[in-house]
Amino acid sequence: MVYSATHITRHIYQSAVAQCINELRLKPRSMPGQRVLESRIWVQPEPTAVLERRDYFGNDVMTISVCEPHDRLTIEATSTVEVQGQTVEELPSLTWEEARELLGRQADAGCCEALEFVFDSPFVSQGEDLAEFARPTFTAGRPLIEGLKELAHRIHTEFEYRPKSTSIDMPLLEVLRNRQGVCQDFAHVMIGALRSLRIPARYVSGYLRSSPTNLGSEASHAWVSVFVPGAGWLSFDPTNDVMPTHGHITLAWGRDYGDVTPVKGITVGGGRQVVEVEVRVQAAEGR
Repeated sequence: MVYSATHITRHIYQSAVAQCINELRLKPRSMPGQRVLESRIWVQPEPTAVLERRDYFGNDVMTISVCEPHDRLTIEATSTVEVQGQTVEELPSLTWEEARELLGRQADAGCCEALEFVFDSPFVSQGEDLAEFARPTFTAGRPLIEGLKELAHRIHTEFEYRPKSTSIDMPLLEVLRNRQGVCQDFAHVMIGALRSLRIPARYVSGYLRSSPTNLGSEASHAWVSVFVPGAGWLSFDPTNDVMPTHGHITLAWGRDYGDVTPVKGITVGGGRQVVEVEVRVQAAEGR
């Protein structure tokens, strides 16, 4: 599938901002199963300076500085992306205990990279409550893939999808207790539960094809990628209870939301602000 994605962010300030600096992670990743055909970012007011780089996780980052007074900042990212999706001819049958043991025993590059995603991160800390949530699924000798699918399914069925019911600074354990939130929260819960069992998991930011049946398609979306020895990183979307294939576009990945925030920055002045976000993902015309 070839998709056309548009992501518009508007910051509307109570009073004029003297200047601002923002980091943008809005360019989709080029990787196996996904090819970026075109990507553009338009900013108004026009930035005084623009710097492009790749961060520690290999995500494309654009840093923009606007040094003229403004009461509104508009960032529009458009991309055309060909998605083939993750393909695994035969999923490994190893148990979750075997996978964890292999991770600690093997010294290849894939396992070494994966070990970074076993530890706590700013928004996802391991804990007994999260481990307790995971244990009914990861019983002794259960195949890892089977457990991962069930954990995603449990979050999908046991948690209520409620926009604006949480904020980024809400503690993860509170989300676990309340059993409600959005895709960002569900991804964090799944990651925390897996890391509490020493299973490496990372946070993926991206887009979901616009559809009334797809939860989270109205804004940037989030899901989870888990390292499986013998297969590499496999993705699971607990919000929609699927393993992402052709309908998910990957923007960036990291330890948690803080590593991959689509737009974040600082301002001088401005007072209160309203942030409006629009995301549209559709099949590209003529393709």
